[in-house]
Amino acid sequence: MNQFDDKSESISLPAKRKSASAPAFDVRTHLYRVTGVDLTSIEGIEENTALKVVSEIGTDMSRWPTVKHFCSWLGLSPGNKISGGKVLSSKTKRIPNRAASALRMAALTLVSSKSALGAYYRRMRSKLGAPKAITATAHKLARLIYSMLKNGSEYVDRGQDYYEEQYRDRVIKNMRKRAEDMGYKLVEIETAAPS
Repeated sequence: MNQFDDKSESISLPAKRKSASAPAFDVRTHLYRVTGVDLTSIEGIEENTALKVVSEIGTDMSRWPTVKHFCSWLGLSPGNKISGGKVLSSKTKRIPNRAASALRMAALTLVSSKSALGAYYRRMRSKLGAPKAITATAHKLARLIYSMLKNGSEYVDRGQDYYEEQYRDRVIKNMRKRAEDMGYKLVEIETAAPS
């Protein structure tokens, strides 16, 4: 870790709870120095997970032109087997990638998280089932990591309530559009305030 260039601005990070399997040295500070961003600020990504991902992908994101290329390389994006205009399969490719395995494990830890990522995982699990929800959430984590490493941006979690509100607004907007396409008008029911 000491051989890598320093990309940080010598900012001290606040202490986080260490896991039992964490190395004896301060991984988080070294990772921040190497990458220039705090990957452990993403909910579900711990020091060991961030270390595994960075050791597999490196810090140079220019190898992948877009985030879609990156997620496809990890084996987290859906595949498209199409024949004669018919989709035969859209399963993800089986690629033995340690970074993808680490991201899947990180996604699994979001089951009871009160973050936006936790709400996303639970919604996907109720819709698709646990295995597909884990892959979908790992894909979202990979997109966040790519964005942070490529642009040097910090991750800000807005929480579960913000995510649920945005999802509700999206659903209502889609319902209004469908109703208008069919010649109907969607009207909100006024509820009386409890006295």
